[in-house]
Amino acid sequence: MDWQHLISNKRLGQELHHAERHDERSEFKRDYDRLIFSAPFRRLQNKTQVFPLPGSIFVHNRLTHSLEVASVGMSLGSDVARDVIRRNPALAGSLVEELGTIVSSACLAHDLGNPPFGHSGEKAIQTFFSEGAGSVLRDKLPDDVWSDLIHFEGNANAFRILTHRFSGRREGGFAMTYSTLASIVKYPYPSTAIPYVGKEKFGFFTSEAPTYHKIASELGITASSQFTEHSSQLKPQTSNLKPQTYPRHPLVYLVEAADDICYEVMDIEDAHKLKLLSYEETRDLLLAFFDDDVQRAIMQRIETEHITDENEQVVYMRACVIGKLENECVEAFLHNEAAIMAGTFRGSLIKHIGERQRKAYEQCTKVALSKIYHSKPVLDIELGGYHIMGTILERMVDAIISPDRFYSQQLLRRVSSQYEINAPDMPTRVMAVIDFISGMTDVFALDFYQKINGTSLPII
Repeated sequence: MDWQHLISNKRLGQELHHAERHDERSEFKRDYDRLIFSAPFRRLQNKTQVFPLPGSIFVHNRLTHSLEVASVGMSLGSDVARDVIRRNPALAGSLVEELGTIVSSACLAHDLGNPPFGHSGEKAIQTFFSEGAGSVLRDKLPDDVWSDLIHFEGNANAFRILTHRFSGRREGGFAMTYSTLASIVKYPYPSTAIPYVGKEKFGFFTSEAPTYHKIASELGITASSQFTEHSSQLKPQTSNLKPQTYPRHPLVYLVEAADDICYEVMDIEDAHKLKLLSYEETRDLLLAFFDDDVQRAIMQRIETEHITDENEQVVYMRACVIGKLENECVEAFLHNEAAIMAGTFRGSLIKHIGERQRKAYEQCTKVALSKIYHSKPVLDIELGGYHIMGTILERMVDAIISPDRFYSQQLLRRVSSQYEINAPDMPTRVMAVIDFISGMTDVFALDFYQKINGTSLPII
């Protein structure tokens, strides 16, 4: 892979209009603006990040998280661009100068495909088909579509939202630039490759596979039939199954790093606000990213500026940590640039940062698992969300299996016309159900659940 081919401002579905310009904004800035003003992005304000919504104490939702990730992503991309151009002056004046905007735009989009209720929403969709009432569709769907459903992945769904031509919409979906689209695909292979790669994640649904292949070809990302070390231990699902896998677009590593930095560090701050972590625990976790001299300097700065509020002290320490991790991830990217461009780099950037920072990050992860992600408020929303999602899925799937029933017809009328819920083929109808439900906010999903169960009516 090379930077000249990897950075393209050609737009999906708008290739014939590639040469047209309407104002002074770059095409990548258009991507950013298009996402900010989109309905799927606005809906993120009412989707769970980790903690239940709403609450008396304001913590992060998917929208605020995405904005923060985009901010860190801008810094990561801009810093990498500066050094890449310094190393290769021939790239000066090229689109490589806009890496910051591309990464920032991709960060805005990285969570668009997440369903309501956080990761429990994803699990509810997966298990509804693999072990729930949705299993009745197994013989009615092709193997690759079935694989998509039982491994449903928010990242793949984000790519679908951005690229799929929904009914009444234009070709190319959001008509984003090729480079921005490639930068959000963390797992550049279909779900049918999961038995080979050893991960329960994938980057695009069967319906969008041709779109990703087209983008990868344009950007010079070459498909490979080589798999990880897991492949020798696993058997393909069918004898003729040879899914294509791709190396990641290099900017995916920066989007992933921005996400890793924000969710881990900001979850620690939120946990302190919610009193799941004491001030002393939070302080020790954040200061551990620095050596003794820097720790003393941070605490001296807090004392000198008379920051007596503990929440504000945590905010300052958190800002220092994010700045440090951003610098560490830039260094990790530049140090491993050759392997990244060759498609041989393994793992995330956060796993290749300095030892002190890596150990401090791992400790934050350990504490988050024990005291945050398994805390009662988080478990309660996951349990409730799982049941709500499963119930809605059961009713909707039953409706598309038997669409001639009166109740089915009434239920299907609730689905937006952009979703092909009445398509003649079952795979399209099932994906329409997934599109409808995964696009719901937490509040809408709860309201819809109550209405179809008769526990909430407009007149009551």
